Amino acid sequence: MESSSAPNGELTLRTLAMPADANPAGDIFGGWVMWQMDLAAFVRANDVVKGRTVTVAVQEIVFKKPVKIGDTLCVYTTIERIGRTSVTLGLEAWTRRDDQTLREKVTEAKFTMVAVDAEGKPRPIAADAPPSPAIA
Repeated sequence: MESSSAPNGELTLRTLAMPADANPAGDIFGGWVMWQMDLAAFVRANDVVKGRTVTVAVQEIVFKKPVKIGDTLCVYTTIERIGRTSVTLGLEAWTRRDDQTLREKVTEAKFTMVAVDAEGKPRPIAADAPPSPAIA
């Protein structure tokens, strides 16, 4: 996907990249970006399963462009699959630079979240959860 394309999915999290999250050159640490993506996956998956989830897998996160201090990081989520106890989401992280209106995709990944009960054990997802979308 090119930088000028539109993000896929639902805007789930938007935050500002701050100096405490950067290296001396002003680039935001990749771990911070991944943390924001994990938060977005948690928020969206919890909505779908109507309860608590935990991250069990992240598939291939490749950083395509840097996030800089002052950038607005936007994380978009798409539900790709709902299983018996898990939800797989597609995530895209985009920036809006302080001096631009152009959005740039900085990374993407798939996160798998598992629904858990009060003791942290996997639990079936409610029957009234939305169905898995057809994957082309």
